[in-house]
Formats: sequence, structure tokens, C-alpha cells
Amino acid sequence: MAEVLVVDDDDTVASVVVNYLERAGHTTRRLGDGAEALTAVAERLPDLMVLDLMLPGLNGLEVCRRVRAEWPLLPVVMLTAFGEPDDRIAGLEIGADDYVTKPFSPRELVLRVDSVLRRVSDTNGSSQNQLVTAGPITVDRAARRATKDGAELALTVRELDLLTFLMTNPGRAFSREQLMREVWGWTFGDQSTVTVHVRRLREKVEQDPTNPTLIQTVWGVGYRLDPP
Repeated sequence: MAEVLVVDDDDTVASVVVNYLERAGHTTRRLGDGAEALTAVAERLPDLMVLDLMLPGLNGLEVCRRVRAEWPLLPVVMLTAFGEPDDRIAGLEIGADDYVTKPFSPRELVLRVDSVLRRVSDTNGSSQNQLVTAGPITVDRAARRATKDGAELALTVRELDLLTFLMTNPGRAFSREQLMREVWGWTFGDQSTVTVHVRRLREKVEQDPTNPTLIQTVWGVGYRLDPP
């Protein structure tokens, strides 16, 4: 199983999260301070971080921003307050792979953690073509890395999943609901998650993100990848 770093200054919430993760077979480290969390990650990289948005001192958004700058492939699941959509969007925009709103079901959190970890470890089977190319973009599914004109792209787990899915289904339009189901593995949830990830992905793969030529918006439907 995986080692999960739980960062939350609420003792009750952190204890519940740790308890459920360990019951699911994971090992955990628990911290209540953002700066300490960054130090802990630098000392030993965990498999995933569960990160509360509201932390004393260095808040969760800043922690996530620094994690993305230093360790772009570290999966982050963010805990946000219920009824604060702007905070959730902000977390996704700086690179959180998923989020759970408080109050939350601990079982749902474990399922979301497992979903992200499953994506990290999934190599899609040795019988499948591991290299997928669309113009200057190449995805190596076995190595879980993407390049543009030979230079590696700093993609989060979900960004890589989304790009891989679209590239393996070129020319097909998918609704946000379909992408939520196929990429995130969820049949419910805030579909703005998909919108934010598409926007972030365009910023990394398009020559001009404001005038995309690869990932197209299909008005009234969703999104489609058009290979050059």
C-alpha cells in the first residue's frame, strides 16, 4: 500500500483521516503545520499528501503551490470547507489532484485517495502501446511522463490522466460528466474540476492557450482532442 502524509491542524479530523487510511492498509505520517509538511516531504517523499486548506501560518494553497514547484508528481488531495467553491477552484488551479469538502465521509476520502494512487500505479497493461503521440506531445504511459518537443512536461497525476485519455481517444467529444467518470472514476462531483484541469492542461501543452489547437471546446458538449 502507500505512505500518506496527512496535514491538518484539527486533531479530531486528522485522527479520523489517519484511522481510516490505516484501516485501508496505508501507512501515515501526520502533521499540523504547513512549513513542517514541506520539510517532511523534502526529507522523505510520501506517495500522496492529504492537505487541509486552512492551516496556521503557511496555508494549504501555498503548501500545494510549493509542492508543485518542487515535486510536481506528488499527488495531493485537498480538504476544503463546504460552501467555499472559490477555495476549491483555487486549489485545483494550483495543482491539487482532487479535493474533499468538509464535513466529509471518511470512506469517501479513502476512495478518492485510492483512486489517485491507482492512477499513479496503473501502466495500462504491457500488451498496449505505451507511447501515444499527438503533434509535439508524446505520452509514455508506462513511465507516466509526457513531453512536448522532447522536453518533459510537469503534469499532475490528474492532468496526465486527462491528457492520456484524450490522446487515446482522438477526435471524440466528451462531456464533462463523461470525463469525470472516465478520468476521475466518479459518477458524481463538481464538474468544474474538469474545467479547471482542462485550462491548466492547455497552459502546458498548447502554443497559445487562449487559442487552443489541440484540446478543443465543443460548445454544448464538452471537449475533444484534435491531433495535428
